[in-house]
Amino acid sequence: MATPTPHFLLFPPQFFFLPIIANLLIPCIARPSSSSLSFVCYIKYKPQKGSLITFQFQFPQPHFISRTLIPRMAKAEENVYTLASLREHLIRQEDTIIYGLIERAKFPSNSNTYDDKYAQIPGFSGSLVEFVVKNAEDVQAKAGRYTNPKEHPFFPENLPPSNVPSYPFSQFLHPGPASININKSIWKMYFQDLLPLLATSGDDGNYAQTAAADLSLLQAISSRIHYGKFVAEVKFRDAPQDYEPLIRAKDREGVMKLLTFTDVEETVRKRVEKKATVFGQEVSLDSDNDGNGKRKFDPTVASRLYKNWMIPLTKEIEVEYLLRRLD
Repeated sequence: MATPTPHFLLFPPQFFFLPIIANLLIPCIARPSSSSLSFVCYIKYKPQKGSLITFQFQFPQPHFISRTLIPRMAKAEENVYTLASLREHLIRQEDTIIYGLIERAKFPSNSNTYDDKYAQIPGFSGSLVEFVVKNAEDVQAKAGRYTNPKEHPFFPENLPPSNVPSYPFSQFLHPGPASININKSIWKMYFQDLLPLLATSGDDGNYAQTAAADLSLLQAISSRIHYGKFVAEVKFRDAPQDYEPLIRAKDREGVMKLLTFTDVEETVRKRVEKKATVFGQEVSLDSDNDGNGKRKFDPTVASRLYKNWMIPLTKEIEVEYLLRRLD
């Protein structure tokens, strides 16, 4: 295969913020419609008056990217896991969960969404929400969602393999407990405990939309709780001398006590309720009325979600992971 001729694009420097361009284009990687990576571009610049900025596009062989760059990216990802970075990620997840609560609160309880006898879908036995979740997970599995160790399906049985090129995610987690999945407990909590607090009574007929809102919120909650495995691994690596004796003794209570930070949990709960208060208020052009009108949902629901289920289930994940960490 002949090597393509390099291309040069010339621009006067006064039209650009050079630091921004340099950050964006050193290097940049493009992926065409095929599965192979096609080019890397570099910037060459000499800060001389009246000079031109030269962009040179070079076309290396695909193996240059696939064998060298991507493994380095995976390694770099592994190196960013610290308690501080994980907490920042969990804080961002709070926003996703709160917006998910707001979206689900738009609809009333819509009990037909969860009634096995209502949907009567040919070839399928179960409720409409189960139908939506199972089919969504089927499509997302084909798109590669569950090759990511941070993602966990609610119905892992008989999921199809990914149809897209795989990304070499870092093997940060210990192989033994990496497969822990407590989505059955999350599913039960969501429909038995959380939904009655969140959704008002009534029926507006928007069953498919309701199931879609359930799916989005369920996946956000699941992602946050299962992130506890990464938290547990970081805690273990930071203080293996503290955890190993407890793990060898199978001291579940001792492990739970060691990884628990009550003041941090209280801070999380308060922050979530404050966010829910701010995000859930109706905003008007009259600033005097902001925060005084009808709210999109009760912000204490978010606080109770974290206090009663989110934090305890995350800690349950951490304990289960750590007890198998030395396997």
